[in-house]
Amino acid sequence: MASDETRSRRRATVATALIITAAAVLAAAVAGQGDPPACGRRPVVFAFGDSNTDTGGAAAGMGYYFPLPEGRAFFRRATGRLCDGRLVIDHLCLITQYHRNDTDIDRRHKVVTAVRLCESLNTSYLSPYLEALGSDFTGGANFAISGASTLPRNVPFSLHVQVQQFLHFKQRSLDLIARGESAPVDADGFHDALYLIDIGQNDLSAAFGSGASYDDIVQQRIPAVISEIKDAIMTLYYNGAKNFWVHGTGPLGCLPQKLAAPRANDSDIDYSGCLKPLNDGSYEFNNQLCAVCDQLGSQLRGATIVFTDVLAIKYELVANHTAYGFEEPLMACCGYGGPPYNYNANVSCLGPGFRVCDDGAKFVSWDGVHYTDAANAIVAAKILSGEFSKPKLPFSYFCQA
Repeated sequence: MASDETRSRRRATVATALIITAAAVLAAAVAGQGDPPACGRRPVVFAFGDSNTDTGGAAAGMGYYFPLPEGRAFFRRATGRLCDGRLVIDHLCLITQYHRNDTDIDRRHKVVTAVRLCESLNTSYLSPYLEALGSDFTGGANFAISGASTLPRNVPFSLHVQVQQFLHFKQRSLDLIARGESAPVDADGFHDALYLIDIGQNDLSAAFGSGASYDDIVQQRIPAVISEIKDAIMTLYYNGAKNFWVHGTGPLGCLPQKLAAPRANDSDIDYSGCLKPLNDGSYEFNNQLCAVCDQLGSQLRGATIVFTDVLAIKYELVANHTAYGFEEPLMACCGYGGPPYNYNANVSCLGPGFRVCDDGAKFVSWDGVHYTDAANAIVAAKILSGEFSKPKLPFSYFCQA
C-alpha cells in the first residue's frame, strides 16, 4: 500500500494537472476573441451564499471544526471549507491574461502563458466576515455561511442577514474613514466592487425534501426564493453597488446525496445517471433567476448584472467527466457505503466510520453535496470565460469597470 507521503505527492501531481486543464479550458473559451485586458487593479469582491462559497464563516461564527481530510488536497489543514481543497470562489481569484500568440491551444497539455494564481499570496483569498483573527478585508469580504438559505429571511445566516452584515461592515468602514482612521475598503472600493451571489441550493433541496408537489415547488417555493435574491440585489444597489455576478444553482439531481435516497425504480434517472425531476427543478430555478437578473439589469440604471448558468457547467462536467480526467462523476470521495454513490445520510464525511478515497482528483463529488478541489477548478475556469453567462462578459471585466 502506498505511504501517506506518496499519496500526498500523487494527489498534488494530479491536482496540478487539473489546474493546467482548467487554464486550458479557459484559454480555449477565449480563443479567437482577441486579448482580454489584464486587471489594472486588485478587484474587491463581496460574496454572499452558502457552503459552496463559505471559506470559513460557519467555522468562525458557529465554532464548527472541519478537520482533515477536509482541505487535504491543497491547504493540508482545516480551513472551514467543506471541500478537500479550494472552492469555486477561491479559484475565481485566478487572474488570467491570455495572449493568443503566446501558445497553441491544447485542451489537455497546453497552459496559458501568463497566469497568476491567487494562492501565490495567502491574502488573495477572500476572508470570512466573521473570522476575527488573521483576516484581510482589503480585497473584500465573504459573508457566505454553510447551510444558509434565503428563507426564512430573518434567521441567521440567511441571505437577508448576510446583506445586513455587509451594510454594517460598509457603514463602520466609512465611519472610520470619516474620523481620519484607516479602513480596509474606501467609498470607491465599495462602489467599484463585485458583488457575487450564489445561493438557493439549500432552499431548493428543502423544497424537494418537504414532500411538496412539483407544481407547488415551481409556482410557489422557487418564486419566493427568487424574490429574496432580487431583494438582496436591489438593497445592495440602492446602497451603492453596481456590479453583480449571480450564480444559478447546480444540478441537484446529480448529487450523490440525492441519488442515494431510496427510490422505487430508475424511471427518473437520465442518460447521465442523474435524477430528472430534481434537475428539472434546478433548470426552472435558473430560468426564473435569469429572468429577474435581466429585469433588474434593465431597471437599475448603471448596474451590470451577470447571470451564470452553473447548472449547464456542472452538468456538462458530469456528463463528459472523462474528458476532464475524472473517473467517478456520481460517487462521493468522502462518505460511507461504497459504490455506486458512497453516501449514507447517517454517516457523512467526517462521521463515525466514514471512508475517504485515495485520490480525490478522480472524483467530481467530495462528500456527496460539495465538489472536489479538482472539479471546482474546472467549474471556475468555465465561469471565468463568460461563455455560460448572460451577458457574456469575462470575469476580468469587473476589474476594469
